[in-house]
Amino acid sequence: MRISRRALAAAAAVVVVLPLSACGSGNDGGGSTDASGKVEGDITFQTWNLRANFKSYFEGLIAEFEKQYPGTDVKWIDQPAEGYADKISADAAGGTLPDVVNVSPDLVAPLAKAGLALDLDKAAGQYEKEYLEGAWAGHRIPGMSGTYAFPWYLNTGPLFYNKALFEKAGLDPDQPPKTYDELFADALQLAEKSDGEVATLANVPTIEDFGRYGVPLMNDEGTAFTFNDPKGVELLTKYKELYDAKALDPQALTATPESAGKKFLTEAVAMNPGSALDLGNFKKQAPNLYKNIGITDQITSTGHVNMYVMGVMVNSQTKQKPAAVAFAHFVTDAEHQMSFAKKVAIFPSTAGSLDDPYFTKEDGTDETRVRVAAAKSLKTAVNYTPVLFSEQMKTELRNAVARALQGKESPKDALDNAVKACDRLLQQQG
Repeated sequence: MRISRRALAAAAAVVVVLPLSACGSGNDGGGSTDASGKVEGDITFQTWNLRANFKSYFEGLIAEFEKQYPGTDVKWIDQPAEGYADKISADAAGGTLPDVVNVSPDLVAPLAKAGLALDLDKAAGQYEKEYLEGAWAGHRIPGMSGTYAFPWYLNTGPLFYNKALFEKAGLDPDQPPKTYDELFADALQLAEKSDGEVATLANVPTIEDFGRYGVPLMNDEGTAFTFNDPKGVELLTKYKELYDAKALDPQALTATPESAGKKFLTEAVAMNPGSALDLGNFKKQAPNLYKNIGITDQITSTGHVNMYVMGVMVNSQTKQKPAAVAFAHFVTDAEHQMSFAKKVAIFPSTAGSLDDPYFTKEDGTDETRVRVAAAKSLKTAVNYTPVLFSEQMKTELRNAVARALQGKESPKDALDNAVKACDRLLQQQG
């Protein structure tokens, strides 16, 4: 159950917003990066499908901010989850983009390029040390200098595996694979011993999987993709071998995170990524699986697990810059991130927060074990998905992977063609 950006947003996503008195033109132009001055004025705070579950939390947050800064007034608006990216694009084009906006890195990139995202390195650089290094870097745009959103909440998760299926295949259920070589070898053995009935994985490789494998994904300038390098070809060739041996589920080409999760629940596949949220689901829907659940770390060749990151962006055109920056920082400071993390299974991006006993102390439950392990790995985690890698590009890569697995193109040709298609889309963005 891969944690997608949408799922992460559904778990908890906030958009901070202030009424735009002036239309934003496109260049950072537009405004000075000076956020000094008195914190005052009317602010609109927009959340992303959060009112139903977190109404009291945000009402309390707003009341606290207004008390700390007399003369401010925060109006809270909640947007539905569906169509959120389109809404941001339309507001940006129409000059009605809110003053403070909850974004993921891929959403902030076009806004930064259009000059609508405030450069926090210049406007609020004094706060950088409050956040994890990898989180602060999460909203930097290749080819541009600056950081374009405060880091907010993070997520990551372990690999779950089915000990009973491992044992049945003659594998040690207490020794799950720790490297890619071990993963591929175990997967082939599981497929062989089950006569192709049990696959190990239910998902084709995504851009983050190439990143974890150690494939360079983009050049430093952010002008071209590079995931067709020999290491990328090597990974896709390995997946082709798994697919041919039925060690990769035959329906992986069309799988969604939800369908892959169901395959794991019904014990048709032996391993699946997930989070602490999934354990309760296993216990309720698949008690036999829960009894045999194994929990291990994400497999990576780089030593760094993948991390999903959300942020809070300040519109560079706002006329309430001191209030906008102050509120964005307030939402994402250590105290408020910590209180939010205890209400939903996400993790704070602030330095030192992951050392809190809530994230370090075991209590014997699997849920806590997953939380503690994830928190530890997040300290050095990386958001492998390039900031400039759009939904269209993800589709191009997925289609290329499918062609390679089906034998319609060689892994090299498939990745070469995917890179060409993604580079074309990149030029259109620019």
